[in-house]
Amino acid sequence: MTTPAVLADGLPGDVGRKRAAISRRGQARRGGRTRFPLWSWFWIGFAALYFLVPVFSLVQFSFGGTLANGRSAGFHWFLAVFDDPAFRSSFWLSAQIAFETVALSLLLMVPTVFWVHLRLPRLKPVMDFVSVLPFVVPPIVLVVGLEPFLQNFTWLYSRPEVLPFIYVVFALPFLYRSIDAGLRAIDLRTLSEAASNLGASTFGALARVVLPNLRSAVIGGSLLTFAIAMGEYTIASLLLFNTFPVYIFYIGQGPAAHEATALSVISLLLTWIAMAALFVIGRGGRETAQLGVTK
Repeated sequence: MTTPAVLADGLPGDVGRKRAAISRRGQARRGGRTRFPLWSWFWIGFAALYFLVPVFSLVQFSFGGTLANGRSAGFHWFLAVFDDPAFRSSFWLSAQIAFETVALSLLLMVPTVFWVHLRLPRLKPVMDFVSVLPFVVPPIVLVVGLEPFLQNFTWLYSRPEVLPFIYVVFALPFLYRSIDAGLRAIDLRTLSEAASNLGASTFGALARVVLPNLRSAVIGGSLLTFAIAMGEYTIASLLLFNTFPVYIFYIGQGPAAHEATALSVISLLLTWIAMAALFVIGRGGRETAQLGVTK
């Protein structure tokens, strides 16, 4: 009687050799991951120095200088900036404009991208094309083109509230890509159909089913939009609004060099805080999604 090994025509031996080869390749990959070439450490160190040395010089100069009484300045320039009424007014104006930009952008983009993904998938290439147009059109060209149109609305043109309507255009690529990636990561049609079967309207499905699954994408896009609105200078300067970036520019043009560097450090801290919040929120969203998949 023929044994199974003969009937298999040497298959067990082949399987064993294949498994051994796969195991060796896996060990080689793992070994390659643990070894880090010296040349790579050099480039990482060079990049770190290229970034950190100017930042260190900026921070050192913002704490430098000597006061009239002969003492070291220390935090004096930061306190002088915080005590300036123009700083407080310009900062709060920029923060107000940034929050308005975030609210307007979410109000426009979330329903639009949701509807395109759910009902009009053929328009996705059009949306992708429109979303990259702000990278092509320079800000000065945009404001020169919008200014004659906005002058027809005198009640809005002379107020800072006109800026969020323009900043929405600059935030479009970042917010659209964030929401689009979030919608691609979930089974939108199944969630919408389940909500509809349970009696929810389209708006109810968006508000109560889809948006909780887009928490990380929406918050991440909102932080990027907030940072863009807080740091935009060109349009605010051309329309003669004293926002935070315009205030930084005016201080930098004056003789108070230490105060200008202190303002730059404050701007860097605000940017890093926003990026850290984006990282933490994105990490929390991924952990939540992985927990949901595990369950």
